[in-house]
Amino acid sequence: MSSKRKIHIPDSAEDQALTLAAESDADNPPLTEKELAEMQPAREVLPKLAGEAVARSLLKPRGRPALPADQRKVTLNMRADRDVIEAFKATGEGWQTRINDVLRAYLKAHRMLPRE
Repeated sequence: MSSKRKIHIPDSAEDQALTLAAESDADNPPLTEKELAEMQPAREVLPKLAGEAVARSLLKPRGRPALPADQRKVTLNMRADRDVIEAFKATGEGWQTRINDVLRAYLKAHRMLPRE
């Protein structure tokens, strides 16, 4: 089963029902055009409201920092024997990294990589 989420785009009737429900919520009314026009990005407002240190920690990008282009991994689409892939998958999380390590060891053993 795919882990990707399926995007559901509502049809016009469903969209209208969602809009009516949102407009009838007294605790959370839709924003007016004026309110939308007055909005500012958090990176501009937060330092003034909470201080520079708090703003930096809250606005810190998530995930790993981007590597330089020459150090990034390359997406690979290849065919391999089923039993080979299943054996690597059976070793648990990080199986793709282990395949990379095996390929690197082979290349080093056969002097196919520049010296590191």
